[in-house]
Amino acid sequence: MNWFNRVRNSLGIGPKRTTEKDLWAKCPACMEMLFAKEYAENLQVCPRCDHHGRIGADERLAMLLDEGFELLPQPEVAEDPLKFKDSKKYTDRLKLARAANPYTDAFSVGSGAIEGRPAVVGVQDFGFMGGSMGMAVGTAFCAGAERALTRKCAYIVVTAAGGARMQEGILSLMQMPKATVMTRRLKRAGLPYIVVLADPTTGGVTASYAMLGDIHIAEPGALIGFAGQRVIQDTIREKLPEGFQRAEYLHKHGMVDMVVRRQELKATLANILDYLSPRKAA
Repeated sequence: MNWFNRVRNSLGIGPKRTTEKDLWAKCPACMEMLFAKEYAENLQVCPRCDHHGRIGADERLAMLLDEGFELLPQPEVAEDPLKFKDSKKYTDRLKLARAANPYTDAFSVGSGAIEGRPAVVGVQDFGFMGGSMGMAVGTAFCAGAERALTRKCAYIVVTAAGGARMQEGILSLMQMPKATVMTRRLKRAGLPYIVVLADPTTGGVTASYAMLGDIHIAEPGALIGFAGQRVIQDTIREKLPEGFQRAEYLHKHGMVDMVVRRQELKATLANILDYLSPRKAA
């Protein structure tokens, strides 16, 4: 035993304590340090500034659907139809995204109930390649709509995407009309189609199924738009107003029906379902 250890032991200093790696989380809005556990329990909403952070598909489905819901299988599609390569191969990007996420692509569907009201919920996960819309996303969206048609219940979609997936080119853009056709089928069947706009919802997703709902709900502070703010500003050569493309601005100007905090979202959806598809009396 060397002299340092002898002195340390004589002073009663114990071994160095270790702490969990992810004990703290920093709010991206107010930059306050938060206990990660409390932040997660608060559904990734900052208790100090009410910033609504981004959450994954599992958390979304568990938050909105009652226990015991069924998770629809992920669709199988051609993975690299264009043999696309930029700085990396598209197949390599998919492998990296799948290693960091629980699902094989950016759109997941759960079939169950919301406070006892039958519903199918589709969730777009920004954590998987920016929630980009490719063939897998379009196919999963349509599978969710088909399940809602079969069950004769509401279809609720939570959007969060940077737009179409460039690695699939025109095939990704074809998901826009495909998804639009499914929303028309829901309308003809008299089934509610409700969209929850999460941060961010942009590009081709906004240009298609994100803005075709019977009711549009936005989370506080969510970025919602087609082109980026800088692109618009450079095009029209005018300074854009404060809060442009944010949920509250769009609500004020009639683009969304309501802005709802995450903790109140499930109860709000249950009330809407009572209005749009009232349950039969026992």
